Amino acid sequence: MSKARFSFTFSALLLLCLVLLTWPATLRVSTSSVPDFGSRTAFANPPRRSNGLTDVVQWDNYTLFVRGQRILLYSGEFHAFRIPVPDLWLDIFQKMKAAGLNGVSIYIHWGLSHPAPGVLDFDDWRDLQSLFDSASAAGLFIVLRPGPYINAETTAGGIAHWVTSQVAGELRTNATDYRAAWEPYIQAIIDATVPNQITNGGPIIAVQIDNEYSQKPINRAEYFAELEAAFRAGGVVVPLTHNEPGEGANFINGTGAVDIFGMDSYPQGQCSDPETWNPVTPNYHQYHESVTPSQPFYMPEFQGGSFDSWAGPGYDACWILTGPDYEDVFYKHNWASNAKLMSFYMLYGYDYGAAIRENRALSPKFDELKRQALFLRSSPEFKKTDWIGDTSTGGVSVNGTGAFVTLLRNPDSGTNFFIARQNDSTSTASVDFTITAQTSTGTLTLPRISNSIALDGRQSKVIVTDYSFGSSNLLYSTASIFFAGRIGSRDVLFLFGESTQSHEAALKLGPSNSGAWGISSFVKFSSDSANDVTTITFLPGITGLVTVWESSSQLVLFSDTVTATSFWAPVIPGSSDLSQYWEFGSNETVLVGGPYLVRNATIQNSELQLTGDLNASVTLTVFAPSNIMTVTWNGMPISDLKDIQGKSSAITGRLNMKATNSFRLPQLTNWKFADSLPEIQATFNDANWITANHTTTNIITPPVFGDGRVLYGCDYGFCEGAVIWRGHFNATGAETSVNLTISGGTAFAASVWINDVFIKSTPSDSSTPSQTNEIFTFPAGSVKTSQDNVVTVVQDNTGIDESGSTPDNSKSPRGIMGFKLNTGEFTTWKLQGKLGGYTGYPDRTRGILNEGGLFGEREGWHLPGFDTSKWQTRPLSEGLPNQDAGIGFFITTFDLHMPSGTDIPISFVFDDDSARYRALLFVNGWQYGKRVGYLGPQVKFPVHQGLLDYNGKNTVAIALWSLDANTIVSPKVTLVADGFIDGGVGHIALNNHKWSPRRSS
Repeated sequence: MSKARFSFTFSALLLLCLVLLTWPATLRVSTSSVPDFGSRTAFANPPRRSNGLTDVVQWDNYTLFVRGQRILLYSGEFHAFRIPVPDLWLDIFQKMKAAGLNGVSIYIHWGLSHPAPGVLDFDDWRDLQSLFDSASAAGLFIVLRPGPYINAETTAGGIAHWVTSQVAGELRTNATDYRAAWEPYIQAIIDATVPNQITNGGPIIAVQIDNEYSQKPINRAEYFAELEAAFRAGGVVVPLTHNEPGEGANFINGTGAVDIFGMDSYPQGQCSDPETWNPVTPNYHQYHESVTPSQPFYMPEFQGGSFDSWAGPGYDACWILTGPDYEDVFYKHNWASNAKLMSFYMLYGYDYGAAIRENRALSPKFDELKRQALFLRSSPEFKKTDWIGDTSTGGVSVNGTGAFVTLLRNPDSGTNFFIARQNDSTSTASVDFTITAQTSTGTLTLPRISNSIALDGRQSKVIVTDYSFGSSNLLYSTASIFFAGRIGSRDVLFLFGESTQSHEAALKLGPSNSGAWGISSFVKFSSDSANDVTTITFLPGITGLVTVWESSSQLVLFSDTVTATSFWAPVIPGSSDLSQYWEFGSNETVLVGGPYLVRNATIQNSELQLTGDLNASVTLTVFAPSNIMTVTWNGMPISDLKDIQGKSSAITGRLNMKATNSFRLPQLTNWKFADSLPEIQATFNDANWITANHTTTNIITPPVFGDGRVLYGCDYGFCEGAVIWRGHFNATGAETSVNLTISGGTAFAASVWINDVFIKSTPSDSSTPSQTNEIFTFPAGSVKTSQDNVVTVVQDNTGIDESGSTPDNSKSPRGIMGFKLNTGEFTTWKLQGKLGGYTGYPDRTRGILNEGGLFGEREGWHLPGFDTSKWQTRPLSEGLPNQDAGIGFFITTFDLHMPSGTDIPISFVFDDDSARYRALLFVNGWQYGKRVGYLGPQVKFPVHQGLLDYNGKNTVAIALWSLDANTIVSPKVTLVADGFIDGGVGHIALNNHKWSPRRSS
């Protein structure tokens, strides 16, 4: 994912103009023109293409084909490395599947899986087979994105840290030593991928090469070619893809070209002004047709949220910026551009303001995504559409001002999809319009009875004509479609719309004596005997579910938007090897209304077996095949079922919460405290520390001043977390200050002492520089004449830079870039980072990024079972003793006894103050939060079950770093339950190994 929002300049506008001027006349037809299907046979049935290695995955200019079947890929981004609890991966995948998605895009993090030269680690939460199995169990296809570079708002963009200092050649090029670095990792990816390809019955349908890159200069293209050759030589036969950052047209042809090209887009900026939108990008379709007209339009990343920066407004603001209205307008604009392969970044990983929040809670963005995805799943005719035209080209006849409408048409069935939004896509006004459409019954002005179609503010709609559901036909609908298809032996159509608007639909129904009309004063019927069509008008004011028409062969439902969202359409598994995959293993489903989540549904004889979650007691409403006589929920029969006899197949009952939320989370008290900065004491011996004596470096920024020694942590094996530097000098008495340039990444901090006397921290304000240059003046009496003196620097590391468009940006300096006493020289520099560095760190389970170089981290104080009985009792809220600057560890334990059969997300919440402190949060040994009081914005840190023991003792450790002396730092932390879910995720294994003695650090 690229952090930049792409601004399309004059060249893009020129391209748009040229495309429009040269657009084939056959595509600028009026909707009043009757399509001549006979003359368009060649266009309607284009040749299928493949990479020549397999025909299991093919494509044409519309979509992918998997096993000979068209798929419209509607997908979301998921990062397993951001939820290191494998038993919870299926939870996320089931939620994605329940929303109607059929795919998941997955980044794999090179740096976590290849932490040191010669060390490959795909154990525990880095295990790929468990990940693939979870996606397969849920019924999701995988687009695998293993990098080596992934960006992903992660340190070094996923490049292994050791590579950034050990590789002399340019990263992300064909440099020989860079290739030698990535080859073992990519081979391990290949070994895991090959047996899990769709060609072998697995879920992987494509593999992405690297991430958002350019084809020039040639060494970058040759790097892509090397990666592609490695995948092919290793047996990867599914298509290889690329995600272009904007409209750059890289890797379509020439060296390094991939099988299927894709374009990423992030139309919104950052989150500081969340109510202000950038408009839609108007030329997506024209751009695609100009660069890859023979391929399906693929968007590997479309903005599904936004990253938040240090000192930013917080992820709730990002959620507002990219909320349900944004999804409605911008995702459907992609549909209008005829995109058929789309993935939304993020769907789940870090919070990002995504549809599934970091604590795994479903948000209203999830609801909108579900409404869209179930429509797409219900609409096979939408998989194959031609872009006919829009309001600006004259291809659509719109009556009224303010609406912008695009027409897509299925060339085989003649089904029309009119996708409408406001002409000003950022407008919050209301507009009304009608459209003139060519249908199987002739030219119609829609709606025919209601006055108009309404768009209230940031809203988009899909108006259909000649749309099929089962064996029935919908002549047109200005209402939205939630579900269309067959349930049992009946054709089912579920329409919905805003209760403040009118809606209209026309369709052929059976004879009036063959079924029953719904009774509602808000629903009006009008029959057209000439065409045997019934027009149904839905007046404003409808709330709840209305049965419009019901017979033995048809069921038509309508509800307001909120009610529709309460329904689910789970896949009833089939018996094939892809049993959980819609259209491959099963075309059978039911409609289930009421629960917070429906995870699975199966049918055994006449029993419907549902599993899912509740967040409240609700009325259950089920539309199922007519032979269903009993229903179970999470294995328990529902005893009060009604309406299961006669014509109606609506089954109703009551789902009551089994568990009660009478539990209480404990207060975090009885803190124990110990100082974690012995390095400033006169008695501290750093003889066993590494001597910083390098005079050369592969880091791209050389030292800016000093005596030639290189003081970059990664050059000595310390790339992660805090590093402590100790510079020795023999004082003459003339030394009064030291000039230091320190680099730790955006929003870093560093604190400096002379001997045991604190000088100051940098930066001294609330700015967020990646490096600072300051004079540190020695306090009077702090220098010891004719003795060894030590300047101690505690330097934080907020991560290594992503490379972006400049590959070697990831060779970023982290350490002391410049050092100089006002007079005299340093004799020795010593440094210590995480215990063992990246080659010998002891905690292989929690991984390379879990620990840094603080004394308490090196000793393992944060791990469960460390004995603090001899430590001082001190409340966290009192901060460090004597209001000193420095670092201390606060540790306490607490017990949890959570109700069985529940899913209760828990967060650690800091008070929202602005004190100058930095704090690391460790829960049962896992570093799971970094609170920077004076910057923020994050104060809430969700910690998952599996890291937390929900039925036992838990250890929480906070490394508190107070940046200033004589300053009150009094953080408070509380446990907060983010919800109470009955049902949940089942058994969650723990993997929290305990403390054991470590070698001296």
